Amino acid sequence: MMAIPAKFQSPHAVGTIPGTEGWERMYPDYYQFTTDDPTRRDYEDGMFWFYDGLHYPEPVYPFDLITDEGWYLALSQYNTRIFSLPPVYGVDHRIINGYVYISPVSVKNLEEVQERAKHFMERAGYYYDNWSELQPQWVAKMENLIARLEAVKVPKLPALEDISIVKSAIGESTGYRLLQAYDEIIDLCIRSWQYHFEFLNLGYAAYVTFLDFCQKLFPTIPMQSVSQMVSGLDSIMYRPDEELKKLARKAIDLEVHSSLRASIDFDTVKSDLEKSSNGRKWLEELETARHPWFNITTGNGLRHQDRSWNDNLNVPLAGIVTYVNKLLQGESIERPHEAIRAERDRVTEEYRSLIETDTDRETFDRLLDTAKMVFPYVEDHQFYVENWFHSVFWNKIRDVAAVLQEHGMIYVGEDIWYLKRGEVKDAIWDLVTAWATGTRPRGCFTLPKEIEWRKSVRNKFLEWSPPAAVGKAPEVIQEPFTIMLWGVTSESLSDWSKIQGTEDLDSITEIKGFAGSPGIVEGRVRVCRNVEEVNELQDGEILVAPTTSPSWAPVFTKIKACVTDVGGVMCHAAIVCREYGMPAVVGTGLGTKILKNGMHIKVNGSTGEISIVR
Repeated sequence: MMAIPAKFQSPHAVGTIPGTEGWERMYPDYYQFTTDDPTRRDYEDGMFWFYDGLHYPEPVYPFDLITDEGWYLALSQYNTRIFSLPPVYGVDHRIINGYVYISPVSVKNLEEVQERAKHFMERAGYYYDNWSELQPQWVAKMENLIARLEAVKVPKLPALEDISIVKSAIGESTGYRLLQAYDEIIDLCIRSWQYHFEFLNLGYAAYVTFLDFCQKLFPTIPMQSVSQMVSGLDSIMYRPDEELKKLARKAIDLEVHSSLRASIDFDTVKSDLEKSSNGRKWLEELETARHPWFNITTGNGLRHQDRSWNDNLNVPLAGIVTYVNKLLQGESIERPHEAIRAERDRVTEEYRSLIETDTDRETFDRLLDTAKMVFPYVEDHQFYVENWFHSVFWNKIRDVAAVLQEHGMIYVGEDIWYLKRGEVKDAIWDLVTAWATGTRPRGCFTLPKEIEWRKSVRNKFLEWSPPAAVGKAPEVIQEPFTIMLWGVTSESLSDWSKIQGTEDLDSITEIKGFAGSPGIVEGRVRVCRNVEEVNELQDGEILVAPTTSPSWAPVFTKIKACVTDVGGVMCHAAIVCREYGMPAVVGTGLGTKILKNGMHIKVNGSTGEISIVR
């Protein structure tokens, strides 16, 4: 095992950015590092905190923290209080200069680990044994939750209530229903995260258990070889991309593909298509695909700016045109599904044949079958929660913002994201009581000024480079999400500390990350930090990004390899690259800052090494 630093910088030693003094009031108190409690301060200094760039690649907006709070509670409760994961409790959260930092909380007492293991075997075992019945129930719960959210109406406040309020003896005002609507939207969001982690911890735990067993049998086995054994499985997360492929084929069949290629603006394309019967037929096909499959976000769904394809049809149009162009050139747009499965089976049989005892072979088969059974959920849940639910959720909050804007509480609707969710509730109370009383809300005088200050603070946060980690590095990292999703291991900590100690990033010629998907290629770099930059990707380039999104799926038919700043073997980039049979190196730390557009690099997805050739 590589040597790692005993300590990174203390979280309490990170200074406040000049001009942002008082920024802490933008976020809940429980997200702050402690200044007045020596015991809690010692705890924080003794923990290892790493920057959650996977979920929040930029300083988090105050309102957007609701998604972080949602999984802060949900993941931790399932680890600690419900399934009793043996080696770890939950994952603690803090904020430094607007950036989210997280820390897995280990169970240090061996006797407690053993006691928790008993509970875990019983509780997790129930879900594993009944997975085929419980998982469809989960889908039904999520679809019901989304239907309830879609049904929420955010009312506007009338100058005078309609006479029906009187004649129906409803006994409730529109002001009350506005409060009620906001409460329901927030409650449904928090509940979506409760459902999100009902199965997800178990999905990762099954994989980690199989990985641990394989590493004990074969001490030198690469982690990605284990991940290959669960590849080639169907996931609903590929369905939106498959819908784009179907629309591309349909456009060619109907001979309307030239209209699609004529403009990058969907409204312009639509206007042209409406002039012909075949064009109208294609638009009907599009409408059928949109619901629900275009409820896919252009980011990770945890931030309000991650708009869905339905919000911006220019994005799926670009993907459809990519596929149209490839089809016209006689190229395949299919994932090499059968080849991936054949390689999966080959790798599995190769290692299985080396197992010496029947007992170990039976255990290998059982653990692998469980991992393969639960693995699709690791991707599937994202469509229902991060994508479909949150595509609707952010727009419902925009409906609330429109009411606040109409009454002068905020200048523009997008200003709502600078308020904490509790502050929005207070603003609604301020508004409806003033509306009821016939006066002007106090927030009209106070909120715009506070929001402008917060905008300036966040702009300064954006100019700051957050350290990859702070606090004390652990001897062993055991929390399965930390390893599988973020790619935080002893080796990655060592690599991070080396990069942190390099003042001249331009002098770096070698980068080490996580071996996400095997293979070796050379090519030209294209750094993409958002969906707009993704559209600039050219065939044969190597995608370098902070992380990737399911909505970027069409680009995986264009690129040679993928490199990300954050992520482990279960992050989206690693999973998709394995399904497309291309190399991926994830969790590089500062890949997007070291690698520049046009650089020629060599990516070794088998070892996690990247070399700058020229």
